[in-house]
Amino acid sequence: MVLTDPIADMLTRIRNANMAEKKVVAMPHSKMKSELARILKSEGFIKDYTMENDDGKSVLNLFLKYTADREPVIQGLRRISKPSCRKYVNSEEVPRVLGGIGVAILSTSSGVMTDTDAREKKIGGEVLCYIW
Repeated sequence: MVLTDPIADMLTRIRNANMAEKKVVAMPHSKMKSELARILKSEGFIKDYTMENDDGKSVLNLFLKYTADREPVIQGLRRISKPSCRKYVNSEEVPRVLGGIGVAILSTSSGVMTDTDAREKKIGGEVLCYIW
């Protein structure tokens, strides 16, 4: 199956798993998805992630995080830059999500990073998604 937007597919799988209160969500692995998972873990949105081979295909497993009241830590996800309409920003236009509560993930010339890191390094790039 060929996906035209694998990042949107990843975000939808996470959103659906959160609504179903799943502990683990599996998806096809790619370098971009593993970078997004690395950021989600470093920002505290997921517990951990692993990569494994299943019948010769790489699979990325995300271990979702919930509060003591069984509420998901990830309250919302939004895809910003789409294959049909890319959204680029320079270093002065890097967005803040919910006044700094959420995280914007950017793809820059220095790799995939959060909005805070991009502002600190004074670089812009393509805004991939918002997470809060």
